[in-house]
Amino acid sequence: SPFNCSFQAMEREVIAAFGKGEPDEIMSSAFKLKVTREDIHTLRNLRWLNDEVINFYMSLLVERNKKEGYPTVHAFSTFFYPKLISGGYRAVRRWTRGVDLFKQDLILVPVHLRVHWALVVIDVRKKTIKYFDSMGQKGDKICETLFQYLQEESREKRNLELTFSEWTLRSMESHEIPQQLNGSDCGVFMCKYADYISRDKPITFTQNHMPYFRKKMVWEIIHQQLL
Repeated sequence: SPFNCSFQAMEREVIAAFGKGEPDEIMSSAFKLKVTREDIHTLRNLRWLNDEVINFYMSLLVERNKKEGYPTVHAFSTFFYPKLISGGYRAVRRWTRGVDLFKQDLILVPVHLRVHWALVVIDVRKKTIKYFDSMGQKGDKICETLFQYLQEESREKRNLELTFSEWTLRSMESHEIPQQLNGSDCGVFMCKYADYISRDKPITFTQNHMPYFRKKMVWEIIHQQLL
C-alpha cells in the first residue's frame, strides 16, 4: 500500500520532482487540472504556492472525503472569490451547476489577499462561517460576503431564505490556530487547515511541520492521493 512507501523512496521522488527538467512538463493531471514541474517547484521551501498547486490539493481533499466516514466537502477554486467580489452573485451563479451546497457538510473557500492566502470554512451542519488566517488577520467582511453569497444561492436554487440569526460568522483568533513564522508558508498553512478541518480533526501542526508538509504535498499531487 502507498502508506508503507518508505520515506527514502518518497524523498527520492520529491528530489527528482524538484530537479532540473522542462518547466512545462506535466507532473500530474486530474480533475480537469494540470500541474507542471514549474508549479511543483512552488512547493520548494520558502516559495509561495500558486493557484495550480492549491486547486489540485483541494481537489484531492474533496476526492478523499467521498470515502465512508468523512464529512462531504465542496471546495471552491481559488478563482471563485475574486470573481464573486468583482462580479457579484451573477458572475458565479453557474459555478455550482450539479452541486447542492446545502447537502455538503463543509464548503472550503480559499481566499487570496494579494500576497497572502487565507481560508474560509462554511460548516453547513453547524451553520458557521469561519475565517482561518495564519497571520492572525481578521476576515469578518469576507465571512459576511460569503454569507450573502450563500443567501443568494439558497434563494436561487431552493427558494429558501437563510436566517442570519441562526448563523455564526467569525474570524479565528491567532491563539486558536497555528500561525506562520515566516512570509512564505501561508499557502501551505491554508491547505493544511483545510486538510485537518475536513477530517474533523483539531489543528495541531506548527510552523516546524512546513518543510515536511511541502514534500508530502509533492508526493500526494504526483500520486493523486493523500497520505
